[in-house]
Amino acid sequence: MEPSIILSDIQKQYQSALSGYYADEEIRQIFFLTSEYLLNYSKIDTFLKGNEAISSEIAEKYRGNLERLKNWEPVQYIFGHSWFYGLKLIVDNRVLIPRQETEELVQWIISSEADGGYDLLDIGTGSGCIAVALAVNKPQIRVSACDISPDALDIARKNALVHQITMNCFIWDILDDLVPLPSKYRVMVSNPPYVRLQEKIMMKRNVLDYEPGLALFVPDQDPLLYYKRIALAARKYLLDGGSLYLEINEIFPAEMVKLLKNAGFYGIEVRKDINGKSRMVRARK
Repeated sequence: MEPSIILSDIQKQYQSALSGYYADEEIRQIFFLTSEYLLNYSKIDTFLKGNEAISSEIAEKYRGNLERLKNWEPVQYIFGHSWFYGLKLIVDNRVLIPRQETEELVQWIISSEADGGYDLLDIGTGSGCIAVALAVNKPQIRVSACDISPDALDIARKNALVHQITMNCFIWDILDDLVPLPSKYRVMVSNPPYVRLQEKIMMKRNVLDYEPGLALFVPDQDPLLYYKRIALAARKYLLDGGSLYLEINEIFPAEMVKLLKNAGFYGIEVRKDINGKSRMVRARK
């Protein structure tokens, strides 16, 4: 008779096999996400049922996913979803995996802006994580989302549909001066590409090999390229008294403040994320 396979033994396999790939806490999170997908277990379930026997079929699925993880494939792409601001979102390698610091940007907007009666635009929406989270938490806002990538907008539309929100999605290239935005907005928000190409050497293969470079990287010689264009667009399409929120590269907070001041914005505030890094800025028009 084949010996029972218990969940905690599988977890130990993950911890051992992925050591050197990820930090211990990241490995635990990967295992929790895997258990949620394969067993429909919450994190607490995974803790409490560590001595529970699992079928050989499920154990084989754990092992198969482990091999993909050892090839640096992100767990979110393996299972096709990621969690963001309490929402389960569809993701694949056409969009970035939503990050924790972006949740903090969303929280800043939710806590600072009125609950409704105005238009908001998310520039470079990707998976739609920012736009969808804001629409769910402030249902009276009229939310729009744009991106240069039709593939990304396909994912954003699916996430809007899953969470039963109305969201106007449209193609827009921030670098194309000839294409206007369709409206004016009370709030504009963006998490644009801001990683310099020279920073690639500090990044892991799970990002470099799988996530879309178009949404990540900017030229070394012009690291604020997208922010310059967003500032110009916001001067034109943001209503007077409106707010611009940006996620930024922690290396350039002073440069971002100067850029926004030179563009005519006021009330500029830089905020640090949970790790003490300057990752967000707000400006008023």
